[in-house]
Amino acid sequence: MAQTTPATLALKQLGIRFELHTYTYDPNAERVGLQAAEALGEPPQRVLKTLIAQVDGKPVCIVLASDREASMKKVAAAFGGKAAAMMPVPDAERLTGYKVGGVSPFGQKRRLSTIVDEAASAEALVYVNGGQRGLQIALAPADLLSAANARSAAICAG
Repeated sequence: MAQTTPATLALKQLGIRFELHTYTYDPNAERVGLQAAEALGEPPQRVLKTLIAQVDGKPVCIVLASDREASMKKVAAAFGGKAAAMMPVPDAERLTGYKVGGVSPFGQKRRLSTIVDEAASAEALVYVNGGQRGLQIALAPADLLSAANARSAAICAG
């Protein structure tokens, strides 16, 4: 597996400290993020999933714990919009340059407005996708926010 992706290159260019972790990606997993957490031996709240959504028709990136679901109402509000929905997979892949299951908040073909769920800030270390299926980047939540030029907000359901 290649250890260099647009995501890792972006972090290196910014001087962000991170560690790479690989695992065996299961394309048949019901929930890819939970499968990654289990494979890494990490609690699901530390292994974050990166999703591409649309708010009032504009693409956005949201990052949240692998065991949580995004509230589209909260996502829309966090981006100052009225309505949010998940972006269709082909559109998300074309926009980011990554395959679903390997979407990273870093090094996307088109930089999107990004929000990280506020619960991630409570963790000492979080994992986000490294730009390919089976590759995770471990870094401090503050570095995630900085490198992704992201804001923190409550976007999870419940």
